[in-house]
Parts: sequence; structure tokens; C-alpha cells
Amino acid sequence: MSTQPTLLSPDRFFAPDPAQRRVARELYAGIAGLPIVSPHGHVDPRLLADEDATFGTPADLFIIPDHYVFRMLYSQGVPLEALGVPQRAGGTGEAAAAPDHRQIWQTFAEHFHLFRGTPSGVWLAHELYEIFGITQKLTGASAQAIYDELAAKLAQPAYRPRALFERFNIEVLCTTDGAADALEHHRAIRESGWGGVVRPTFRPDAVTNLALPAWRANLAALEATAGREITTARALIAALEERRAFFKQMGATSTDSGVETPYTEALSSADAEAIFARALAGEATAGDARRFTGYMLLEMARMSVEDGLVMQFHAGCYRNHNPLVFERFGADKGSDIPVATEWVQNLKPLTDRFGNDPRLTLILFTMDETSYSREMAPLAGHYPALRLGPPWWFHDSLNGMARYFDQVMETAGLYNTTGFIDDTRAFVSIPARHDVWRRASANWLAGLVVRGLIDETDAAEMAVDMANGLGRRAFKL
Repeated sequence: MSTQPTLLSPDRFFAPDPAQRRVARELYAGIAGLPIVSPHGHVDPRLLADEDATFGTPADLFIIPDHYVFRMLYSQGVPLEALGVPQRAGGTGEAAAAPDHRQIWQTFAEHFHLFRGTPSGVWLAHELYEIFGITQKLTGASAQAIYDELAAKLAQPAYRPRALFERFNIEVLCTTDGAADALEHHRAIRESGWGGVVRPTFRPDAVTNLALPAWRANLAALEATAGREITTARALIAALEERRAFFKQMGATSTDSGVETPYTEALSSADAEAIFARALAGEATAGDARRFTGYMLLEMARMSVEDGLVMQFHAGCYRNHNPLVFERFGADKGSDIPVATEWVQNLKPLTDRFGNDPRLTLILFTMDETSYSREMAPLAGHYPALRLGPPWWFHDSLNGMARYFDQVMETAGLYNTTGFIDDTRAFVSIPARHDVWRRASANWLAGLVVRGLIDETDAAEMAVDMANGLGRRAFKL
């Protein structure tokens, strides 16, 4: 068997049918070089605040911060400690020794076959071949040579974050930032004179979800940043309004809320205050937390109507399903799992109040694919305020995108969707993820063309919108 690398096919992800493939090629050629609009992600703004910042070692870049990567190795019995994943402050277990990054990379390489046929495998191949110019397959035998090649490139100015931002042709990058964040890194970016556009996104979950173990500490952090005592629900709402105004001043165009279920409830002021008082006393129940979160989602929608910030709403994720991993390593360590969602009844208090208001843009995301065609697409295809986010997280994949197109486009229509979000902490995966979306979009549109549903002129316009136009407009970028 040949030992030559399997280079990336120029026709990857396109249908084998010759007629569809021809159209897909042409559509993709028209959008491949368009600027990247990244309206939702989790890149650390510190990377871009300092012009001399680097990514560190290959392990720092590809493995240690990326839960998409290390969750797969963990599923095959590789301890997270062996991958350099840091323990959280106050976590359980013995203190880990300083990680050996070459050994981390060796372990990763020896298990690289686990990513065959997965979205992470697609992204990693794009990063290695297209961005870093690696010309051999990553295996246990090639691991150290590739490590050396990557390390040498990461030490070069051309591979610093700002340089890659420009090379990737990123028009705008939005981060996700807690309500108490002072946004000092965003300020540093703005004051540096660098031309890259990096915008914050307001995320209030840490103080609106009463069930979080760190809720009181999070509330104290908000008090410190806001410079006020927060002892009532009304005071919390006022503080969040002030913080939203600050975020908007710093360039934010959107907010984001993440919940397990899309439950909303129109509480009276008295009920909201009673629940908040019980939370301060440490007496809030799970039902209290659910109702208060539902109430705060309505408040976030009201604020968005008033201040114009786009509202994002993520549901359908059971966070930190593995208590052992959470207790030792903290959140965002690969054990978040999709759960079923119901939208028609749960969202009705919000749609009753704000669904018909064109001043609101509410973008809905879910990890529950079964709700796309049954509930979410019909809702977005009716209410002026609602838009559908793209296939998210576990469904950010070639097959996930294809299923999404088939499930929502006929009912919601393309223009009630919002294009693509990369939702990533792994900065160098941004162009890889957008490339998958653009190829999948071109292939889907080509299928419509060859079946006679649209012509090639319409398809070309739709492809541009799917590449960046829909996201730019929906997120007001």
C-alpha cells in the first residue's frame, strides 16, 4: 500500500453525479474566496489583543483547548491528564505534573485514526495540509517530525494570530463574553490600531441561571463590574441593561443565551422577586431556577426590542453530563450531550409578546434535530422575529448540514435562516469549518439546479448569501 499522503480532493463533499458535481464546482468557485463572517464563536480575544501573541506549541494549538478533539480520545480510554487538559481550581484528584507537549502530540498522533470520517478529522486535515502545508499523514511514526515542522512555523510571524486572521480573510469575528466581563482585551484590540474587526457578544447565563453552582460568585463578579449591589431581581435586570449598553458601545451587535430547554414564562414582578430572594438565601428549587430562567429570557427579548441587539437562544444541551470529568476538569470538557426539546409550547409566552415585533431578531439553535422540521422551521417560517440558526455543534458536519437543508429550507425558506457559525475555540479551524459549509451549500444548491427547482443564476445568488450574506444581515454586522 502506498505511503504517500492522501491529499485533500478538490471535489470533496460534492455528489458523485457528474451533472450535480459540475454545478457544485462552479457554485463553490464563486464563493470559496469570499470573506469569512464569524458571528458566533469562542476564540479568546487575548489572542488578538497582543500583536506578538503566539499559539504556543502544536499541542497548545490543536489539542489542549479543543474539546472536540480530546473527547474522542477520552472515549477510547485516553486520560485527559495525558492530553494536558488542565484541572480546574479546587478540582478533585491529585495535582498533575507539568505536561510534556511532545508526548501529548505523540499520543494524539497514535490515535489520529479515531477521527477518520468525522467532522474533526475533516477540519484537522484542512488545518494540517492547507494552513500549515504538512505533506505527510499524521501517524505515530511521523508525529515528531510533524511536531518539529509545526513548531518551527508557529514561531514565525506569519503564523501569529493576527497574521492568520488576515490570511483567513476574516471580515469580522465575534467572541462570547460574560455579562461581568470588562472587555479589556476588546478595548486593547480597538486601541492598538490594528485593522481586524473583533466584536464581543453579551452572554448573561452565569447570572440568570440560578441553578449554577457558582451563581452567587458570578453575581458577586457582576456586582463588582457594575459597581452596584444586586439584592433584587429588578436590580439584576437594571445591571444587565447597563452592561448591554456597554457591550454595544464596545461593538457588540448580539447577545447569546444557552439553556437546556427553551422554556419561557411571563412571571409577575412579585413572583420574580420572591424567587430571587429565595436564591439569595440559598433556598431556590430546581423549579425556581427553571421559572426564573424562563422569565429572564423574556426580559432579554424585551431588552433586544429596545436596544436593537440580536438575541441568540441555544437549547437542547445537557451540560457536564459526566460528573467525574466536571469535578476534576470543570465545564466544556467534552461531556455535553444533546437532549430533546419542545418549542411550540415552551416558546409561546415569548412569541405571544414579541414574535410579531420586527424590531426583534431572535435566532434559534438546537441540538435536537427532530425538532427542526416539526417545530422550528414552521415557527421561523411564520413569526417575523424568528430566524433559524445553522446546524449546531454535533450537527456541524457534512451530513448534519445536508439533513438541515432538507428539514428546514422548504418550510422556513432560505431567507429565514442565518448562514453559518463556526462556534469554535480552535482559531485555526475557522477557515476549515467555513469551507465545509460552503462546499455543502454549493452541493445542495447544485442538487436543486439539476432537479429543475431553481436555475443557476438563482443558485449563484443563494450561494453568496449562504456563504456570508445571511449571517452579515441577521447579526447586523
